[in-house]
Amino acid sequence: MASDISGISAHIRRKRFRVALAAGATLAATLSATGGAAAHPEPSATGSPQAVEYFGKDGHPRHTEVPAPAPLSGQERARIAGDGDVVPIVQNGPVGTKADVVFIGDGYTAAQQEDFHADVRTKWAEVSKVEPYASYKNLFNVWAVDAHSRQSGVSGDPSSDVRRDTALGSYFYCDDIERLLCVDTNKVESYARKAADPDVVIVLANSTKYGGAGYNDITSPSGYDGIATGSSDNAKSSQVVVHELGHSLGKLADEYWYDEYGTYTGAEPAWLNSSKLTAAQLTAQKKKWYRWIGQASPDGGTVGAYEGGNYYPRGLYRPTDNSIMRTLGREFNLPGREAMIAGFHRHGSVVTSTTPTDSEVRRKQRVTVRAGAGVRLRWYVDGRAAKKVKDARSVTPRALGVPADGRRHTILVRAKDMTKAVRDPELRKLLTGELTWKVTR
Repeated sequence: MASDISGISAHIRRKRFRVALAAGATLAATLSATGGAAAHPEPSATGSPQAVEYFGKDGHPRHTEVPAPAPLSGQERARIAGDGDVVPIVQNGPVGTKADVVFIGDGYTAAQQEDFHADVRTKWAEVSKVEPYASYKNLFNVWAVDAHSRQSGVSGDPSSDVRRDTALGSYFYCDDIERLLCVDTNKVESYARKAADPDVVIVLANSTKYGGAGYNDITSPSGYDGIATGSSDNAKSSQVVVHELGHSLGKLADEYWYDEYGTYTGAEPAWLNSSKLTAAQLTAQKKKWYRWIGQASPDGGTVGAYEGGNYYPRGLYRPTDNSIMRTLGREFNLPGREAMIAGFHRHGSVVTSTTPTDSEVRRKQRVTVRAGAGVRLRWYVDGRAAKKVKDARSVTPRALGVPADGRRHTILVRAKDMTKAVRDPELRKLLTGELTWKVTR
């Protein structure tokens, strides 16, 4: 994602939040064997401050900076390496062919890990009700990484003086903000590394209290961009996850602003939903979301160019008045949905197969593929279209027309997501894929 935001000034990038789901600022004070986490950690001696996004009671996002966590000791790294399992929750295909969402639990004791797994299922079900997640569930795998805490619950719940000893050090009242749920991001990275290919990392804190965070400036050695945090048993925290994935998967900017930022005078932002151009200029120059202008949007109103966004009240425009990238509880606007669907396909293949492509198949052997609703399939034999077999999810080479001539042949399936929710030709290229098999003699 770094290359996608290279055009944004360093100041804006530091304030951006690209992350998948929220993780948080860290406890600088080390947990003692009996002491538990500090409610208000002191800044660590090393490391730059971390930019985090949180959400007010009105649903509007805000951001601040919190101290970076202290480096982990060798003893702590060894403890994490030996702690917990990786448990599959939703499996739609091999790792690497899907967008792999990794939940890590905090504030769950060894006896509460099944509760954590149940909370992950519930939280993902809530996220999956929101479009376009609802239409693309098949593009995701979901994993739970167990982390055993000494105490149940997290610090700052229900009040700022409550301290609990947990695996990730999650705590409310981070930066003296009650709803800001921070964590030790170094510990999160160590636990996330247990998963094979994390694309999105979400810390699920064992709590009913409303809160969460998005660490959007984190680029992990494990390959994911950012961390999100949220409460396990508060329904509003699911909206935090949805919003944060808008940054990490959709490459979407925040659509809110601060009056003190004044007028934007920098270069054209790289974010797909932020522009210096008015609606007339977008249309005339055929830029960004011009294909959607004038269309009724699911978040209400009509797509156009509304001044204010990406933190600036003037000089930048957003596609609609009030999407989820501005206020929790709203829908993605049409350009946002387009960006999210394209983002899903950056990580998830449009077609996968239970039949290995790296070994030959027999002429009478059944070849099975998996593709979502609305995906068009076309089959080919040695480069020629098998016209009698279209959109089949399970075929044999013989049924495709492979002759029994003792020669080696090739069968191929091409897949294309035919959704009308993606109009940009460059983004539509991400909605295609193909698989090939050699047919044995």
